[in-house]
Amino acid sequence: MPGGRLTQQERQQIALGLADGLAYAEIARGLDRPTSTITREVMRNGGPTTYRADLAHRATEHRTHRRRQAAPRGGQAPPQAHGRDAEAVRAYEETFTTLLMQQGLPKMTSRVLTCLYTTDAGSVTASELVQRLQISPASVSKAVTFLEGQGLVRRERDDRRRERYIVDDDVFYQGMIASARANALLAETARQGVGVLGRDTPAAARLENIARFIDFVSESITHAAEQAREILHSRAEAASGDTAEPPTDRG
Repeated sequence: MPGGRLTQQERQQIALGLADGLAYAEIARGLDRPTSTITREVMRNGGPTTYRADLAHRATEHRTHRRRQAAPRGGQAPPQAHGRDAEAVRAYEETFTTLLMQQGLPKMTSRVLTCLYTTDAGSVTASELVQRLQISPASVSKAVTFLEGQGLVRRERDDRRRERYIVDDDVFYQGMIASARANALLAETARQGVGVLGRDTPAAARLENIARFIDFVSESITHAAEQAREILHSRAEAASGDTAEPPTDRG
């Protein structure tokens, strides 16, 4: 299987495959490349409907040039914690970012969330995000505001009065609950349409079915989130208790 960066010819083949309606996996097989490589390439260059080989190639060259300019003198990347492979970490972050984009998050928001997910501390400051992602403070602020609105990030002040953006297990729970609330609002709005359109009409029946479906899914998500939170917290407490020193036998 060939490695290295995609060539301009390969990008042209990707564009042709997309135009023919081929799946990413099928395009990947034709190029003898991993499917993840094709997915990442397409999603970070406009998506399947607007991908252009020439623009994608120039954008990649620009990103490569920018990374070289940002690299420390001597050509050595800063050391990674825990002996991690810096190139492997970068590739993984790109893959994770692409996945988040496929799920509907904007590109910059996906990059910020990936950075938070892959940070050992689980929190970063705005200046750390600016430095790590090479983006503007305004881009950071916009992305974090969106993530906070979705319940995926929370803010705290550290001991130096700096604002930190945090992801932890409870943030996932809060995000699920926020999603369930949004779905409940959608179900309520659908039911309002039943009265407007006439209860015995096909359109009203469709809206009622939508509302029932959303109700069922939302209740299931809420129950699963609460159950998972309780179980995981119990396990964490049990694990913490196992590390405690056993009582001294005074017999």
